[in-house]
Amino acid sequence: MKNFNKAFFAAMLGFPMVFRAQTAPDLQELVNAALQRDAAIEQQNLDAKAIGLDQQKLKDVFLPKVEISGKAGYLNATADINSPELVVPAIKPVFPGMVFPEGALDNQFNLSGFDVAAKAEASVLIYSGGKVKYLKQALTEKNNSNRALQEKYQDEVITQVSKAYDQFALVTESKKVLDESKKRLDINKKTAEKALGYGLITPYDFKKIELAEATLDSKMVEYEGKRELLITQLYLLTGIEKTRIALINPTLEKIEYLNGDQSVENRAELKAFDFGIKAIDAKIKAEKTWWIPKVQATASVSYLGLFNSNVSSSKDVIPGMVNRLDSDLKNTQIFPMFQAGIGFKWDVFDGNEGKHEMEKARIEREILESKKTDAERKLQLNLANNQTNYNIAWSQIELKAKARQIAKNALTQAEKEFRYGLIKSSQLIEAENDLENAELEYQTAVFNQRRSAVELMKSTQNLSAEKL
Repeated sequence: MKNFNKAFFAAMLGFPMVFRAQTAPDLQELVNAALQRDAAIEQQNLDAKAIGLDQQKLKDVFLPKVEISGKAGYLNATADINSPELVVPAIKPVFPGMVFPEGALDNQFNLSGFDVAAKAEASVLIYSGGKVKYLKQALTEKNNSNRALQEKYQDEVITQVSKAYDQFALVTESKKVLDESKKRLDINKKTAEKALGYGLITPYDFKKIELAEATLDSKMVEYEGKRELLITQLYLLTGIEKTRIALINPTLEKIEYLNGDQSVENRAELKAFDFGIKAIDAKIKAEKTWWIPKVQATASVSYLGLFNSNVSSSKDVIPGMVNRLDSDLKNTQIFPMFQAGIGFKWDVFDGNEGKHEMEKARIEREILESKKTDAERKLQLNLANNQTNYNIAWSQIELKAKARQIAKNALTQAEKEFRYGLIKSSQLIEAENDLENAELEYQTAVFNQRRSAVELMKSTQNLSAEKL
């Protein structure tokens, strides 16, 4: 009994997971999955990370920099003193035996040994002339431009996924139309079999019924192919399992979009241009700071050592008094050698480099302004075109609905007349095809209306999966 309870409890725990796995994803889930999977959005996110690193790099400019350096090696230095112009005068001796003859300086000194040096130095930027501040502003605006463009890529993903979703619904509605046609055709085939038995129709008329049935079967096969293609497309866009996507059974419904704001000011492209212009303005201000002095504080401590050294000379240092040198020196160390202070750098003239950079930035600004103006005109034209297409698509639905109703009434009348032998099977099949086409055209009109509504929402940057 305990084992049974455990098994039952485990089955109850597993049931919700299985149930969720078999649930068809809705449009919102498909869009969210596609947004996470889209390559363009991923690249924008990577660009944002790169901009973030640049911003952090500018913040770190004011952090202290510490450097430690050192060296060790063998030192061998020789100095020649040979100058006829410098003559040592004769010096009257103070003690007996000391001679200071007159003559020119002519000697060679040599110093050799092992030297060791080490240094630790710290420096910190105190004032950058305002350049870092404006460069930070430029990166901030660049990041805002990057985020604005993400809205455009998100709209493209929503458009692509919703189109595939609506095509799925269109194919599903087409299947319903074909199923209804098959039911009516089966009923009419039975009627035709009876009429053939009574001699009311010819075998040729009966073959027309069979031909219509074969045509309907081929349309069923075409439907299956389109459905499988859409399942694969949604799988590639979202990464959701095909088994779940296959459970989608959407319906086509009209989208009533009343757009009171006929403006393109909120379009992502225009926002991106505005942020880009602000970034260049900050860049221009940064380039103007080229002549402002930069201030930096530094501090260092050094060590110097000389080991196993020897000093020698080729001749007597002072003739008759100081003999020729050739002695080993004791180890010599100098520590600490400490230095601290504040320095500045002032570019009084930089060869017009700063001026050229400012002019270049101004040209870039003019280019962006020109592109923005051109984009704004095109977006306004696109809005007007999409509004017109939306109005046409809406009126087409009403016309196709009327045509569908007329085709239904005509088929009902044709079925009655066929039963009484007033019309031939070809006429009945023609009426059936008319209704089938009218049904499909109506569903296509709804599909087109939804697409035009999506494009109209995009025109004013008002598209979202919730509105679909």
